[in-house]
Amino acid sequence: MPPTNLFISAPAPTPPLYLRRPIATAAAALLIVIILVAAANPYAPWHTNSTPTALLHRPVSSAPAARTSFYTFDVIREYPHDPYAFTQGILYGGNDTLFESTGLYHRSSVRKVDLKTGKVLVQHEMEGRMFGEGLTLLNDKLFQVVWLKNEGFIYDRHNFSKHESFTHKMRDGWGLATDGKVLFGSDGTSRLYQLDPKSIQVMKAVTVKYQDNEVPYLNELEYVNGEVWANVWQTDCIARVSHEDGIVVGWIFLHGLRQHLWNSGNTEIDVLNGIAWDEANQRLFVTGKLWPKLYEIKLRPVDGPQDGSVEKLCPKASFYR
Repeated sequence: MPPTNLFISAPAPTPPLYLRRPIATAAAALLIVIILVAAANPYAPWHTNSTPTALLHRPVSSAPAARTSFYTFDVIREYPHDPYAFTQGILYGGNDTLFESTGLYHRSSVRKVDLKTGKVLVQHEMEGRMFGEGLTLLNDKLFQVVWLKNEGFIYDRHNFSKHESFTHKMRDGWGLATDGKVLFGSDGTSRLYQLDPKSIQVMKAVTVKYQDNEVPYLNELEYVNGEVWANVWQTDCIARVSHEDGIVVGWIFLHGLRQHLWNSGNTEIDVLNGIAWDEANQRLFVTGKLWPKLYEIKLRPVDGPQDGSVEKLCPKASFYR
């Protein structure tokens, strides 16, 4: 996916209602609430059972959305992260290491990173014409897709110089994840693909929906406890998706992280993008493009809107500027 200020000639799809920017008066009210709450706790946009009413739309006659859960977070630890890394894909590699794919032309790479120090241990620089995107690890092979091309690469996790290329039939290459058997892919639309890791052929594709509305801009992916978790581009939200039918079964609201970095003077940061899951130790890590921090977080359930609407909870990240 592109930087937020990069012009793209192809027209973008019109976001559904729940992702559209609120009108000016609603946006102003929301900004005031976020600032006040962030001042009390810079990492948590609200506390369980005390969600600001300005963030929720609660018609008296509406019932909660079936099967949907809502979460905020607590920060467990902060780790250094390369502030020049335009993070497109990230995953936990074991032994407190991460594998990361970075983007931008002439700056894209695949790298192995020390979790605790943020130090790049091994790095493969991609060709200048390539814009790195999603990354996942399956059977000691790192699979990577690239932006605006139906191409990708497979690397030996122990030797990045050993790699091969492949082609795929997704519309574009944005995110990748795996359950250990198949690859899951996103292309910036509302489609979630299942790919055969040997042939890279599409085995299945579902349309990701929430309350019968398509959820576009699916970005970086991670497989967590039977679900595919997806960053939704330009928002501070993660959708928890059932890969069987594409239904969004949960939303994770991470507004406080980006706002805290911005308020701390990190005004060059881009959007939230990057989910890494340490299955063995049940640790969850998140970061963003050009973020100087990577966070280990713990999810905390919150009372969601009674009608399930997330329109005001997932505004575009540029709103905070």
